[in-house]
Amino acid sequence: MAAEREYREKREGDYREKALKLYPWICGRCAREFTHKNLSELTVHHKDHNHDNNPPDGSNWELLCLYCHDNEHSRFEELIRYGGTQEAKQEAATFNPFADLKAMMAKKG
Repeated sequence: MAAEREYREKREGDYREKALKLYPWICGRCAREFTHKNLSELTVHHKDHNHDNNPPDGSNWELLCLYCHDNEHSRFEELIRYGGTQEAKQEAATFNPFADLKAMMAKKG
């Protein structure tokens, strides 16, 4: 267990430092900006959810704040568990209550 934890911490340290050098310190979802003071709240998210896929160009990473990162993983869990996160698409409403307003106004006048 200790060896696994050590491996994970080393792996995370490597890609986190690289990601923080590559990308601006801004959440990729909510656009919250970070400074040295609150940088611990900015996480590195793996787009493909594979923490061992760490290309040197950072193409599998995005910086997300803690809240957006949690939301992303919740959505991924829902996708795995239920097969999707979006409800069935509905067609746009076409009813226009003011379509004949001019004619209705003319009748009253």
